Parts: sequence; structure tokens; C-alpha cells
Amino acid sequence: MVTQAYRFALDPTPAQARALRSHAGAARFAWNWGLAACRDRYDAEGRWWSGAELHRLWNQVKKTDPTLGWWGENSKCVYQEAFRDLDRALREFVRSRKGTRKGRRPGFPRFKKRDRCRDSFRFCTGAMRCSGRTVTLPRLGTIATHDSTRKLARRIENGTARILSVTVSRTAHRWYVSFTVQVDRHVPERHARPGSAVGVDLGVTTLLTTVDNHGAVTEIAGPKALRAGLRKLQRLSKAHSRTQHGSANRAKAAGRLARHHARVTNMRTDTLHKATTHLAARYETVVVEDLNVTGMLANRRLARAVADQGFGAVRRMLSYKTGWRGGRLLVADRWFPSSKICSACGGRKPSLSLSERTFRCDACGLALDRDVNAATNLRDLAASGAERQNACGGDVRPGPAGQPPAKQEPGTTPRVDQTGTAAAQATAVWRTDTHIRSHPR
Repeated sequence: MVTQAYRFALDPTPAQARALRSHAGAARFAWNWGLAACRDRYDAEGRWWSGAELHRLWNQVKKTDPTLGWWGENSKCVYQEAFRDLDRALREFVRSRKGTRKGRRPGFPRFKKRDRCRDSFRFCTGAMRCSGRTVTLPRLGTIATHDSTRKLARRIENGTARILSVTVSRTAHRWYVSFTVQVDRHVPERHARPGSAVGVDLGVTTLLTTVDNHGAVTEIAGPKALRAGLRKLQRLSKAHSRTQHGSANRAKAAGRLARHHARVTNMRTDTLHKATTHLAARYETVVVEDLNVTGMLANRRLARAVADQGFGAVRRMLSYKTGWRGGRLLVADRWFPSSKICSACGGRKPSLSLSERTFRCDACGLALDRDVNAATNLRDLAASGAERQNACGGDVRPGPAGQPPAKQEPGTTPRVDQTGTAAAQATAVWRTDTHIRSHPR
């Protein structure tokens, strides 16, 4: 069983668009109301309300406060899920302060302001269906979609999928609906090409440089969507900043700017999905490096180029796509010097600057592109073993209330955070004249 999401673009009527904005505003109001109640209680008692307590308090107040007479216009799930999100944010804040939470430390939850936060709300109960080019949501009725929902509807009819929750959000001018679904997904016991392995090196100039077990080299150039649209972004940002606050022209300028940002994001995501799907379908073992993306973004000279490539998204996509196809993802240690080691003799250079794009070995005299050399060293790790990172589910949020999605992985390994040793792969002997350099059309 895999927990994954199906996302569709909505095509609402003007009346339905107003209802969507009303539900998003209700979720924002519930968050702010609950946060104010938690802060008041913390000042008085030194503790705040939980999500369930906020929901019970809301049910008492909404019937007695005359200023809340509009609450019935929206689904009750909108308020309930907003309180749950607030409760989760407070708990994660406490865990981070205690040192039990990994990753970047989140700040204390803040109030949400209209037009400054993302419009989003969620349903967990009620009529949640999809059929053809329509979706049915509680209190909103049937809404048309731009894309066909037949793939998800067929799974639900066959009994191989169960809807856990539905999230509706707005990006720029378009509304999206995301079905969080528990799917009985068929994971093959073996990959379609057993024994195949590939090393993947991420770069700023070239998005992906791969070397497989036959010695074939493939370079996938990133779209550099932000760099291509930077001049238009600057022009739209300047036009937006010159408008008057609160005017209709400012709202139009903000819409044009948001649409351009969405287009850049879509171009980058499309390229990453195509590249990672190709790697997961073609190779059983995919070896990548554990990059410190946060540290790389601290370099003001490289931050824009690194962010434009989407290094973190590549690893996240490969983690679940390899598991779905019976493969595995191996992650090299963060301090593994893949660019400094000679792929022919194993000699290591003491230093290698970023400006040196050609690797030259002082011991054996090998001269090779540094990205190809790094990808070859990563490929060779498939025979020696590296930390296992592939998973089948467990990364899609949110799941059902109080039930985090389970992490699954093909084979006998019960958890994705366990380490394992890769089986020996038939790696080809390096020859500089046998490499094939292919470029995507």
C-alpha cells in the first residue's frame, strides 16, 4: 500500500470560484482564531490548546458569537483541518526547540494575512469523488477539471485506491485539487533490467551527467527556467512595485507576476519529472550524492543557479520512483570526494577548484570531464554499497488525521532509513574511446 497524491487543475465557474475563495478565507480565519486563542491561554496558563480542544471551543463559540454567523456557509472540515494544521505546527515547534526534530528549525506559527498567504483548505470527510473531467467536493458540488481524472476514478472503482483527504489550493490564477490516496500499487519483485546501474552527478552547467554500467555517458541539460525568464521577471516586478497599494492595477500586476513565477516552476518540474522517470525506469540501481543544498544556497554567487536546477527535487523524485519500479536509490556519503578521485586508478587529488572543468590525474595521466569522472565514481559505489534511501510511500502529506502514512519499500527491508549494502554490479572497465555521449532532443 502506497500513499500518493493525484493533482488536477480545476475549471470552476465564477460562482464556484467565489465559493473556493470563501472556503480558503474560512480556513485562514480558523487558523488565526485558533492561534490567538492559543496565545491567550499560554499567557494565562503557560500552555495552549490542542487541535481537538480548539475544535470543541469553536463549536461553542460559533453559536453564541453574532459576528460568526457566516460560519455555516462553508464546510465544517475547513475549520477542523485548520485547527489540526495549527496543532501540528505547534508540536513541531516544540520538538525543534527540544532538539528531537531534524532539519531546519521552524519558527513559531504566525498569523496569516489575506493576499499574503497561500489560499488552501482541506476536506477529510464527505462526498469526495472524481469521474471523467469532473470532481465532487463537499459543499462545493461538482467542479469541472482541465485534465481527465479517469486514471484515479478507475482505481477507486476497482477497489485498489481509497481517498484519505482532498486539498484544494490556488497557484497564481489557477485552482488545483489534490487527492491524497492510499493505493494498492503493484511493485515488481525485480526491476525490468536487473543488474543495471548508473551514477548521477548533479551540476550547475549540466543538470544531470550519468554514466551507466556499460560506460555510456548521458548529459541532460537543465531548462534554467528562472535564468531564461529573469528579464521578464524584473520587468513585471518593477511594474508591480510602481502601482498604488490597494488599487485594481496592483492586483492585475500581482496576477501577471504570479503567473510568470508559476510558469517558471512548471518548466523546471516538467524537466525533472521526465529525467527522473527515465532513470528509474531504465536502471535498477541509481547512485546519487548527498549534496548540502542549504549550504550551497548560502553562496551568493551560486545560489540562483543552484536553486534554478532543483537539486533537492531530483533526489526526492528518485526516492519513490525507483521503489515503484523495483529498483533502489543509493546515496553516497556527503563527504565522499567523487570529483577528486580518479576513476581509472583511484588516486585522489588534494584539491580541485570549481573552475577546473577537466579532471587530470597526476598518477596515471587521465584527462576527463570532471562531471563524467564524478558520475563514474558514483556508479562504482553500486558494487561497494552506500546508504539506502529509496522508499515507496510515506512522504505525501497530509494523511488521515492522527495516522501518518506508512513507509514501504520493496523487498524485505521494513524501513527506508536503514542502511544496506548493494549487490555487486557488472561495471564496465573504463576506456576513454568507448564512451557514448548522447544528448536529449
